[in-house]
Amino acid sequence: MFRIGHGYDVHKFGGDKPLILGGVLFEGEQGLIAHSDGDVVLHAVCDALLGAIAKGDIGHHFPDTSEEFAGADSKELLKSVMTLVSKEGYKLGNLDVTIVAQAPKMAVKIDAMKDVLCAICDADFSQVNVKATTTEKLGFVGRKEGIAVHSVCLLRSAS
Repeated sequence: MFRIGHGYDVHKFGGDKPLILGGVLFEGEQGLIAHSDGDVVLHAVCDALLGAIAKGDIGHHFPDTSEEFAGADSKELLKSVMTLVSKEGYKLGNLDVTIVAQAPKMAVKIDAMKDVLCAICDADFSQVNVKATTTEKLGFVGRKEGIAVHSVCLLRSAS
């Protein structure tokens, strides 16, 4: 049996947190405003996985109204989501992530983001794809106000 999920998340630049995308620190770059660490990549991945197992979204499991998740490391949130995926009897088939950002440049960090995702999702490098695009300076992304991320996953039965 297969299950497909789609995730989408957006965060605005600002605040005093460092920029972390896909579990990777982007030194010297403006961070994102969020209750947790603001890792918009991992948030979109969590939503895709939760969608695939029909278990709501990241806000349901890790509400931004809860002090428990203030400043939370999104890698730990993804680990929790993967535990749910496993309990439901599924494993990752593949994961595709699209980062929509005018800045910063992503290319040098793509493989590091894939390494983080593979480690947490118990996946091979060939099962995870991360890519980035701009909006050709259109909209909030083009004005460098924030970052948006789409994620799609395919889960397969673990048995």
